[in-house]
Amino acid sequence: MSLKLLFGFHAVSVRLKVAPKSIRELYVDATRRDQRMRQFLAKATEAGLEVIEVDDDRLQKLCGTHRHQGVAARVEALSQARSIDDLLDELGEQPPLLLVLDGVTDPHNLGACLRVADGAGAHAVIAPKDHAVGVNATVSKVASGAAETVPYFMVTNLARTLNELKERDIWVVGTADDAPGTLYQADFKRPTALVLGAEGSGMRQLTRKHCDELVSIPMLGAVESLNVSVASAVGLYEARRQRGF
Repeated sequence: MSLKLLFGFHAVSVRLKVAPKSIRELYVDATRRDQRMRQFLAKATEAGLEVIEVDDDRLQKLCGTHRHQGVAARVEALSQARSIDDLLDELGEQPPLLLVLDGVTDPHNLGACLRVADGAGAHAVIAPKDHAVGVNATVSKVASGAAETVPYFMVTNLARTLNELKERDIWVVGTADDAPGTLYQADFKRPTALVLGAEGSGMRQLTRKHCDELVSIPMLGAVESLNVSVASAVGLYEARRQRGF
């Protein structure tokens, strides 16, 4: 079974909480013994995990960055719903709230979007295989554990996937600067897929054509647009506000 790397306190701590048996190797900085590290080590010991103490150079080579916070782990991939249909079937009567990202290729942006999706209770994040970044160690670090909890589906044909969502009575809401109305005028109480494009370029035209409705996020200052993760937060939390959380 192939293993993937997680690093940083948030990412590794979430895995330690939700699936400690999936952790195969746990590395910590041998020189770090502050309160945060002591608490982390206590949880690892409680879970019956053996800790491998290494120096900062080893951690940096392992993670490919110095921003590892003194913690890294090799872990098994967690099993998630095999498909979007499986996920939606499991929701039953609960109205889906999905985040669709078109053209988000920066791992930091994806990680932040996953973190927002987790916080807002979105059921999944969907992206096209040819215009997106996969979940790597950087994404997991920025996501602060959300990469372990939010299903992330990379689909071959995003336009077709949007059509399939509409066939399941999911309303597809796209964001665009030139939209006639704002997201505060949209109805997010119904099953919804919120679609955002990359900052600057926005959604591709084909994706835009497959949206049921286009909305804008009001921009009242000199800045023309928001970072995609911030826009995701604005949209998803408006949906949650309308649904009464």
